[in-house]
Amino acid sequence: MTVLAENARKLAANLIELYSGKRIMAAVAGAPGSGKSTLAEAIVEEINRKRPELAAVFPMDGFHYDDAVLQQMGRLANKGAIDTFDVHGLRHMLQRLKANEDDTVAVPVFDRSIEIARAGGRLISHDTGIIVCEGNYLLMRQAPWDRLHACFDLKIFVDVPVEELRRRLRERWFFYGLDEEGIRRKLDANDIPNGLAIIEGSVEPDIRVQN
Repeated sequence: MTVLAENARKLAANLIELYSGKRIMAAVAGAPGSGKSTLAEAIVEEINRKRPELAAVFPMDGFHYDDAVLQQMGRLANKGAIDTFDVHGLRHMLQRLKANEDDTVAVPVFDRSIEIARAGGRLISHDTGIIVCEGNYLLMRQAPWDRLHACFDLKIFVDVPVEELRRRLRERWFFYGLDEEGIRRKLDANDIPNGLAIIEGSVEPDIRVQN
């Protein structure tokens, strides 16, 4: 069994044990390149293998500001930094999901291939008992991000050494067609500083996962 599969199996078991019929929500946070999105998907897949259609993933990245807004802010080159997300919109969506008063909730999903968040990109049903939220900044201590924490029944942080993050992120941007200079700028001016801020600025989680 791979490390990913073993981590997903254990975390899925934790969430199923926590679930008593009322919706619960978990946060999976970590630096860019930590594998949090892959882990969140694997957790949900494992839960649904045991309890079909019980769980769903809710990604934070759907709350990226649009490129046109970032251009006006002078922050387009820093897309992905903590101030380039609609934290209040995210908080209200988390609270809406937690309350579970609607038959279906449409949530935005970020399409990395075109760098745009698609509104209504995923539907989450009232019957979804476990939601696994994933995103870089979900566990940050700084205001107003700290207001998100009350929504989560389980807080998970994915730990990865910085040099491994650099290697993974370099592969990611190469895959998306950046040249060496573009990759260097992405890593040194944005991704790695953001990653260090996340590692140092997040609250102590309920569970740390080595990935």
